[in-house]
Amino acid sequence: MRRIATVMAAILFTSASVFAQSGQLNVAGAIQSAAGQAAAQQTETVKPLSIDEGMRLALEQNLGIRIQRLDPQISDVGISQARSFWSPQLSTAFSRQSQAQAPTTSLSGGATSIDNGTTATSIGVQQNLPTGTFYQVNWNNARFTSTNLFNNFSPQLSSNFNLQVTQPLLRNFSIDQIRQQVLNSKKVRELSDIQLDAAITQTLRNVKNAYWDLSFSIDNLKAQQESLTLAQQSLRDNQKRVEIGTMAPIDIVQAQAEVASNEERVIVAEAAIKRAQDVLRTLVLDPATPGFWTTAFQPTDTAPFSDQTIDTDAAVANAMDKRSDLRSAKNSIERSDIDIRYLRNQILPDVNAQAIYISRGIGGTQLNQLTPDDVRSGNISRFVTSQRGFGSVLGDLFQNQYPDWTLGVQISYPLGTNTAHANLARARLQYQQTLTQLESLKMIVATQVRDAARNVQTNQKRVQSARASRALQEKKLEAEEKKLAAGMSSSFFVFQAQRDLSLARTSEIQAIADYNKSLVDFETVQVAPLNGATGIIPSAGAGTLQSGSSAIVRGQ
Repeated sequence: MRRIATVMAAILFTSASVFAQSGQLNVAGAIQSAAGQAAAQQTETVKPLSIDEGMRLALEQNLGIRIQRLDPQISDVGISQARSFWSPQLSTAFSRQSQAQAPTTSLSGGATSIDNGTTATSIGVQQNLPTGTFYQVNWNNARFTSTNLFNNFSPQLSSNFNLQVTQPLLRNFSIDQIRQQVLNSKKVRELSDIQLDAAITQTLRNVKNAYWDLSFSIDNLKAQQESLTLAQQSLRDNQKRVEIGTMAPIDIVQAQAEVASNEERVIVAEAAIKRAQDVLRTLVLDPATPGFWTTAFQPTDTAPFSDQTIDTDAAVANAMDKRSDLRSAKNSIERSDIDIRYLRNQILPDVNAQAIYISRGIGGTQLNQLTPDDVRSGNISRFVTSQRGFGSVLGDLFQNQYPDWTLGVQISYPLGTNTAHANLARARLQYQQTLTQLESLKMIVATQVRDAARNVQTNQKRVQSARASRALQEKKLEAEEKKLAAGMSSSFFVFQAQRDLSLARTSEIQAIADYNKSLVDFETVQVAPLNGATGIIPSAGAGTLQSGSSAIVRGQ
C-alpha cells in the first residue's frame, strides 16, 4: 500500500506538471492531496492472507457462525426439557391441627368441650415412565389425640403406605405426548446441526468470493495503472513531437484528456479495493479485534485458472443427498411422521389398567373401652390396657398385616364428533402437502445445480476468449504505435488502442475472478443454497408440552 501511495503521488505530480502547462491543474493542490492519501494509508496494517487462512479465521471469528453454533446447545436444552417430564416428583407435607367441639350427646361424661389434636406428616413420589406408565407412592403418618371418652387410643399413632400404578393399554401405550415431544426435540437437534453446516458452508463461500473479489480489485488497479502509464508515455512522446514540429500543439489536449480519464479509473479502482477489504474484513475478523478497521489484507494466492470437466448429473445426484435445505425438508417430514403417529394413537379408546395397594398400621396408648352404661352410672375412670409404640405400627405396615388391594380397568371413549379424528385428518393432508413441496424443492435444487454448472462452463470459455482478446489488443497497440512513429497513423487511433487494451485486461481479470467464484458456487450449491434459504417445511404439529399440564402428568 505504501508503494502504491508513492507511485500515485509521483503520477499525480507528473500529471500536475503536464496540466499546469495548459493552465488546467493546480500543482500544489495535487501534491498536497497525494501526500494526504499516503499518510492515511500508512495508518493501515497490511497483513498477508491466504485463502485457507481466511477460511480458518472465519470459522473462529465470524459472528454469523458463532451465533449459529448456539442453536445446537439450545436444542440440547430443549431435549432436556422434554425429558424432564419423565423425572420423578418428590412431595412432602407437615401439618398440625387443633379442634375443639361442643358435645352433641349426653354421653360426654359432663365435659363441656371435646378437644381433638392431629399432627400429620407425609412424603410421596410420582413419576411418568417412558413406557407410558404412571405411578404414585405415598407414606402418611399421623398422631391423633382426643378427649372423647369412646376413643380406644389416645394418643393414636397411624401409618399407611399407598401405591397406585396406571398403565395405558391402547391410547398413550406406544406413544404419548411426552414421547412425541422428546422425539420431535431430537429432530430439532438434528435440524440445528444441518443449519449449522449450511451456515458454515455459506460463510466459507462468501469468504472465498470476497477473497477473489479483493484479488480482482488489486489486479484491476494494476491494470489501470499500466494504462495510465501508457497514456502518460504517449503524452510525453506527443510533447516531444510538438517540440520538434512534427505534431500540432492541439494534439496534446487529446493526450492530456486520456491521462485524466485513466487517473479517474485508478481512483475508482482504489475505492473498489477498500470496499473489498471491508467485505472480507467483516467475514474473517471479530469486530472486537484491536485495529479491526485499520487491518488491510494482501492476498497471497493468485486467482488460478485451469480447465475443469463438469459432471452435471453427478453434481445433481450429490446435491439430492447432501443439500442442506433438502435435508431440512426431510427432517420436517420425519417430524410430521412422529406427529401423525401420535395423532393416530389418540383416536384409540382410552383404556387404562389400574392397581392400588394400601398397607396400614395403627397403635399408640390403648385405653379400656367404655360403654354407654358406664357413662350413665358415672363410672368413667380410664386406665391403660396396652402400649403400642411407633415401631410396632411400622412393623404392622411393612409386614403387610392389613393389606388392601384394588385392581381395575377404566375405559372411556368420546361419543359424537371426535377432535382426535379431525386432527389426524388435517395432519395427513398437511403431510401430503409437504411431500409435494419436497418434490418441488428437489426440482428447484436440480435447476440451481445445473445453472451453477453452466456458469462454470460459460466463465471458462469467457477466460479463454478474454485472454485471446487481450493478446490481440496488445498486438494492435504495438502496430498502432509503429504506424504513428512512421507517420501513417494519428494519436486518436493509438489512444483508442490503449483504451481497448485496458478494457481487454480488465475483462480478462474479471473473467478469471468470475470463473473461480463460479467454481466456489458450484461446490457450495451441492451442499447448501446460495441465497441462505433453509428449505424447512412446517410439520403437522400436534401441540407443545406445558409444565404441569394435566394432559401430561396424570393424577394432578
